[in-house]
Parts: sequence; structure tokens; C-alpha cells
Amino acid sequence: MYATFWALLPPIIAIALALITKEVYSSLFVGILVGGLFFSGFNLEGTMNHVINEGFIAVLSDSWNVGILIFLVILGIMVCLMNKAGGSSAFGKWAQKRFKSRIGAQIATILLGVVIFIDDYFNCLTVGSVMKPVTDKHNISREKLAYLIDATAAPVCIIAPISSWAAAVTGFVDGADGLGLFISAIPYNYYALLTLVFMVGTVLLNVDFGSMAEYERKAMAKAAASVEADLEEELGKGKDSVIDLVLPIVVLIIACVMGMIYTGGFFSGANFIDAFAGSDASVGLVIGSSISLILTLIFYLVRRVLSFKECMDCIPEGFKAMVPAILILTFAWTLKAMTDSLGAAVYVEGVVKNYASGFQAFLPAIIFVIACLLAFATGTSWGTFGILIPIVVSIFQQTDYTMMIISMSACMAGAVCGDHCSPISDTTIMASAGAQCDHVNHVASQMPYAILVAAISFVTYIVAGFVKNPVISLAVGLILTIAVLMVLKFNGNSRETAGAK
Repeated sequence: MYATFWALLPPIIAIALALITKEVYSSLFVGILVGGLFFSGFNLEGTMNHVINEGFIAVLSDSWNVGILIFLVILGIMVCLMNKAGGSSAFGKWAQKRFKSRIGAQIATILLGVVIFIDDYFNCLTVGSVMKPVTDKHNISREKLAYLIDATAAPVCIIAPISSWAAAVTGFVDGADGLGLFISAIPYNYYALLTLVFMVGTVLLNVDFGSMAEYERKAMAKAAASVEADLEEELGKGKDSVIDLVLPIVVLIIACVMGMIYTGGFFSGANFIDAFAGSDASVGLVIGSSISLILTLIFYLVRRVLSFKECMDCIPEGFKAMVPAILILTFAWTLKAMTDSLGAAVYVEGVVKNYASGFQAFLPAIIFVIACLLAFATGTSWGTFGILIPIVVSIFQQTDYTMMIISMSACMAGAVCGDHCSPISDTTIMASAGAQCDHVNHVASQMPYAILVAAISFVTYIVAGFVKNPVISLAVGLILTIAVLMVLKFNGNSRETAGAK
């Protein structure tokens, strides 16, 4: 079964079960168990050893993974502190006066997501903690908030030259200017660009479809008084000052950026760009969030917003709030370990090289689909970059530079798309955690939006493979996106009219 299609079957089983049963933990465990059985040749002892030693223990002893879990816990504690101090409630009341409509609240969420382009994990949790009180007050569903967070996390990071994602892509390009190639690929990153256009369009035109429309209807039917009561009960009572949320978040952003460039050697002489390219996002985020947590505790204690005991009580409470996300991440990482051990990367590499010999004009579209499927099955964008980008560079580096750029971009776009759709993606899990939304509901409601943009992007990459011009192909993608939005708007209006009759 090594390096065959069977290597992708465990995550496919896990994802299918999660979507069917709406229960993510058991579904992921079944996928892990299937991967262990495949690896051991259906030997029970070998399966147990592989799942436990090369699976759970290996992923929980990986320094990168541990750093992400620590960062997640610290963010949970900070959110609990801000809630108990009344900062979240105060910000919600302040924002309600300035964002007087549902559209305004959603646009503000999108803008904040675009501004925080440094790292997708950081983006998801920060935007969620800041904007949840605002969207709750405007009766916007948690599923819609999770979509807005997810659609401005990876898609923004993958087109931002200064981000942990740019650093990751740069590291996968050997023997070339990785950052230069990344910047050249931005105009061809159609899924990321069109996702942003599509997301803004759905908000401005008030277009929702699929299960998302049902969640939005339920949220709007909820009485504003009920929302207010829920928020007061959830957030507790504090001095209700906006500074109790804004200052900790600003400190968190600055500290995390400084932590990331510190790990890249900025304070040892490296310039800002090189420091970001060489940064360790996991360690940098832990350093930054730890400093932010300490300063936040001091800030609240000095101002006597919270007592020392209340601050300490937030530590286990914040940890407990992040337990579902930690469990899902652990299972997802273990499932990826099973997939890796079965040679999924080797199988996909062979598939791509077989296609490369022919269908050259269609190759960007083919790579986009392969990257989508691989990222969807494994739940990792960066792993998909690591597999496909070196193959693309080796195929085109000496023959067709423009096609290499387009194909690299198709790889990155497809990886983000698959990551966007996958229930086992860490970014998707973080978006659910940030919005405090049921994870399976988030995946099921977001998937139709992502698939629709993916279909438009696929057509756009076919055009790009022939014309090799970023402006023309992007124009085609924009026209298709706007046309789809208008059709959805017209159909929505038609249904409303029919319902009224």
C-alpha cells in the first residue's frame, strides 16, 4: 500500500465520517486506526505501536506542535481575562454604536483579518476574540463569523510577502530566490484573491446559501435582548472599558511580530525581511504571547480591574476553553503522521511528474486540483507546498520561467483551497476555536463557498496556462466571480418572492 492511492484513504475515511456523523473525534480516530492497520499489514500489535509511538507520542513531542499548543492555551487564557475584565463586552457596545449594521460588522471583521496578515493561527484567534462580541450583538451566526475568519486567514497570509507563510514557501525553493518567486506568484494566486472578492461580495449583496443561510436565519431570529443577556452572562461584569481589550490585543500583535523576527535573527544583525524568512513561527508566537500575557496580568492588577485570584482563575478556564481545539489538532496531526508513513508524498510526486510530460497548458489547473485534493486529505497547506513546489521548480526552472511561476501559484492556491475545506486542517480548527463555533458546522457551511471559488479558480488557471498573462486571466476570474454572485443574489430574491406568495 506504500506510495499508492491507499495512502490517501485514511484521511478520506476520517473526513467522510466527520461530515456524515457530525462527530469529529471518533471520525479522526477511525482514520488514524485505518492508517495504522495499512502500515502494519493489519497486524494488531504493529498497528498499536505505530499509532501510539509514531503517531500520538511523536506529534506531541514535536517542538513545532508543542509551541502551537502552548500559543493556543495562552490565547485562551488571554481571551478569558479580557472577557472577565469586561473588555470584550465594552468593545462590543462601543463597536455597536459605530458599526450600525450587519454589513458593517462583517466588513470590520474582514478588514481586521486582512490587517493581521502575519500568521494564520494568530489571525484566527485574535480576530475571533475581538469581533465575536460585535457579531453577536448584530445577530451574525458563529458559522458566518468562522467563515469570515477562515477566509481572511490563509488567503491573506499566502499573498503577504511578510508572513510566516511566505517564509515557509521560501524555504521550499532550493537554488533560487524563494522570496522573489513568492512575490512574482502573487498576481497568479487566484483562489486567494477571488476568495477575498467573493467574501466581500456575499457580505455587500447579502448573499448566503446552503447551510450557512439557515444558520444566518436562525441567528437573525434570535432576539437582541436574548443576545444581550447571553453576553452579560458569558462575559461577566467588569469596569467595561474598551482599553481592557484594545491594549492587550495591540501588545499581543507587537510582541508576536517581535518574537517571530527575534527567532529569525533580527536582533543579531539580519534585516527585517530575512528575519521573517528565517523565523520559527511556533517559537516566536509562544514568546510573543507569553510576554503579552504577563503584561496583561500586570495591567489588570495595577488598574484593579481584576483581583489576583480572579486572574489566576482564568488560567484553567482559558485552558478548558481550548481543549476541543487541542484535541482536534492532536488527532489531525496524528492522522497526517499516518498518511506520511504510507508514502502519500511519493505517490503524489509520481502523479504530478506523469502529467508534466504532456498537457503543459493545462498543467497549472491540474496542479491546482492535485494540491486541493492533497491538502484536503492531509489537512496541511505547508506539507502540500513541501511536496509540490520542489517538483514544479525542477520541471520548469530551466525551460519556462513564466509557467513555473503560474504552476507555483497554482500549487499555493490549491493548498490553501484544500486547507480551507478540510475538517482536519489546523487553520480550519483554529477558525472554529476563534469563533467558538461547532467545528463540523463550520466545515459544512463553509465548504460550498470554498468549492464555488475553487471551480472559478480552476477555469482561471486554464486561461492562465494558455495566455500566460496575470491581468487577462485575473479579469476572467473576476468576471466569473461577479457573475456567480449576481446569479446567487437573483436566485435568493426569487426564493424570497416565492415564499412571500
